[in-house]
Amino acid sequence: MKIDLLQMVENGGCSAKIPPRQLEEILKYLPLPEDPNILVDIDTHDDAGVYKVNDELALVLTTDFFPPVCSDPYEFGQIAAANSISDVYAMGGTPVVALNILMFPAARLPMEAYAEILKGGSDMASEAGLRIIGGHTIDDFPPKYGLAVVGYIHPEKIITNAGARPGDSLILTKPIGTGTILAGQRLNMADRKDIDEALRLMKLLNKSGAEVMKKYDIKGATDVTGFGLAGHILKMARASKVSVRINMKKVPLIGNAYKLIDEGCIPGAAFRNLEYAETDTLFAPDLDYNLKMLAYDAQTSGGLIISVPHDLEKKIIAELKDAGLEDSSVIGYVTEPAGKLVHLDN
Repeated sequence: MKIDLLQMVENGGCSAKIPPRQLEEILKYLPLPEDPNILVDIDTHDDAGVYKVNDELALVLTTDFFPPVCSDPYEFGQIAAANSISDVYAMGGTPVVALNILMFPAARLPMEAYAEILKGGSDMASEAGLRIIGGHTIDDFPPKYGLAVVGYIHPEKIITNAGARPGDSLILTKPIGTGTILAGQRLNMADRKDIDEALRLMKLLNKSGAEVMKKYDIKGATDVTGFGLAGHILKMARASKVSVRINMKKVPLIGNAYKLIDEGCIPGAAFRNLEYAETDTLFAPDLDYNLKMLAYDAQTSGGLIISVPHDLEKKIIAELKDAGLEDSSVIGYVTEPAGKLVHLDN
């Protein structure tokens, strides 16, 4: 029996996130606990929480799950697991153990689909050197899957989105456009080659990027997911108390993502992300509209945004490419606060 999970969802992957403006309103009501061992919490909207165990060890804790982003259950499991693990890598941690989170409509899908989702997640976890040691399942429609992940990190080597410094260059390790490509797939507008490339990139772990960051003692980074490239850069600029300039013509794109946007295939999440970020963003007068919308395209299991000292950018780019992140590019730089937090240029 052929199963197409995309027939069960309207918004899959990280595009199913609550809009960022609503999320910030919700988080206002969440009290922040006082504990000197909490090294990173939701205050900076970082990728994960960090809790200090002792002077040599801290735990990185994160969770992520979403509805299907592709048709095949096994691939869905792979992508959801890669996306969940990414937050640990973005903070320079080593993922160690995880729990499955699965919502599965038992009356609408065969058990084979259930097993394939879990197998995809298990195989991706094995690739990351991660052990899945349990989990929780409820009957729910549409299906949703992800992981709660725990990783290790040294308390003095945490990488956060508050670590960008004026003079740094910003490197992006994967091209953007997954949200647009997947929307194009639903509308029968996207090329099969582009869909396959988007799936490959979503299954590509950020492990090698994290290893390069740790080698060069990087302090500032985040990964690109549901709030889009410019949305996550805004969060980094706000947490770091800096401004960031992005040259959108230097941002690598997946296949024909630009063409799809030009043809009107703009996912709703891109408009929600733009609405959230535009007050804090200065748009160049000649900014290409298609590139502007791609800046806010919701990514699933996207790449890392790494803030690196300018004199190291060429070495780090070379090492990222050697590690298999061949699209790694310098897309902008960090400045002292300069009016708006983010400047989007052509």
